Amino acid sequence: MTRRIFALLGFLAIADGGAEAASSFQTELLNDWSGTRDHLLQLAAAIPADQYSWRPRAGVRSVSEVFVHIAGGNYLMLAVMGVKPPAEYFPNASAKVTGPDLFPRMRALEKTVTQKDDVIRMLKDSLDQFRDHFPQLTEADLDRPVAFFGDKTTVRGMVLRLFAHDNEHYGQLVAYARVIGVVPPWSK
Repeated sequence: MTRRIFALLGFLAIADGGAEAASSFQTELLNDWSGTRDHLLQLAAAIPADQYSWRPRAGVRSVSEVFVHIAGGNYLMLAVMGVKPPAEYFPNASAKVTGPDLFPRMRALEKTVTQKDDVIRMLKDSLDQFRDHFPQLTEADLDRPVAFFGDKTTVRGMVLRLFAHDNEHYGQLVAYARVIGVVPPWSK
């Protein structure tokens, strides 16, 4: 009987340790991504409204288009994870929408959401939606297979893509800001 109790306690400790590892990973990733989130929002606020239409050259996204691209990408990747995109931006999206279904609308939003306040609101909403959804995912949720533009991955893979995508364009926007004479607020 005593051996069974110790075996059960050992099993529970191992099982609990596995749960902590997943939770710890999610916490660490979210903490790191939260720094990116905060910097994106600070940068969006610091860039003057009259510079939102600036682009490095013809054919390259403007400041507002990059911010909206980040937001649209967040909504697109969240949709692949099973989160219905907001009707405000995707009025025809169903609960079963896939990423590729949203791509044309995402591209259209880059051209139509151009006013600083609207851009910041969309960006913040998309970042908050990820921030609120990610901690609720269980290990089984993270392991769930999904497809992204023909590639087979998992929800975990989509989280990592969202993380990389946000950081890629964060770096782009820091470069944009420096070129137009805006010092990122956190580096002053």
